[in-house]
Amino acid sequence: MPEQQPPSRPAAPAAGQSQQLAIKWDDSNLKSSYANFCNVASTREEVVLLFGMNQAWRAGQAEVTVQLTDRVILSPFAAKRLAVLLDNVVKQHESRFGALPTEPAPATTTSNG
Repeated sequence: MPEQQPPSRPAAPAAGQSQQLAIKWDDSNLKSSYANFCNVASTREEVVLLFGMNQAWRAGQAEVTVQLTDRVILSPFAAKRLAVLLDNVVKQHESRFGALPTEPAPATTTSNG
């Protein structure tokens, strides 16, 4: 069996120089999901994001079932970076399209007639 060589490493940058890291996106296993519901829980070691679909179409229901579809588990460090990224995206969106309310819009009823 031929001996395998370890991958070569780029030379370390000289003192005072920063090295630009190239990122290659591998989307071969990427899936897309839509969620209109998110819940967050955390421990000291991880932050858990639960995503799903709230399909409560009628106002005043006594019980609502949310179909959970995805769970993303992050380190607290990654969660903090995500929070910063999301904050920036929302600010950009609001600067283009106006302020987003934090409370859901009141339910309206329509009649077919």
